[in-house]
Amino acid sequence: MANLFLFSEPLMGKRWVDVTEHCTKVDWAYQIKELVDERYPEAEKIVLVMDNLNTHSPASLYEAFPPAEAKRLADKLEIHYTPKHGNWLNIAEIELSVLSRQCLDRRVPDFETLQAEVAAWQQRRNNEGCKIDWRFTTDDARIKLKRLYPSLQE
Repeated sequence: MANLFLFSEPLMGKRWVDVTEHCTKVDWAYQIKELVDERYPEAEKIVLVMDNLNTHSPASLYEAFPPAEAKRLADKLEIHYTPKHGNWLNIAEIELSVLSRQCLDRRVPDFETLQAEVAAWQQRRNNEGCKIDWRFTTDDARIKLKRLYPSLQE
């Protein structure tokens, strides 16, 4: 059993996947620290769109780091959660689907092989600059998620 943390920068055609043994609040917090301090250290604000998993919360930062550090990291984030039954709206979920079809479509014998194969997939996708052409519009949302996005002209 393994966990995959996947981050995607869709317009740049970049993604990174970290294979871990667990998916705890602290694991997520360290992923965010890497995102803020190593991947985008110059960014004033990082916009995250993610699912509602209980570990995906600024509160997790406070479980992993001292309060000042947790606040520093949290202040760099602008978090948007997908609707409960709307993971298909999450671009990382689209990337996970591609990863599943192209790399994980069989049993992988061990953790080290999984790490190596996922890293090779990530490098190939990043080198090719594979972008996600997101075409879901506000009008589409109003049709598909009518209850969540009411029209102002009714």
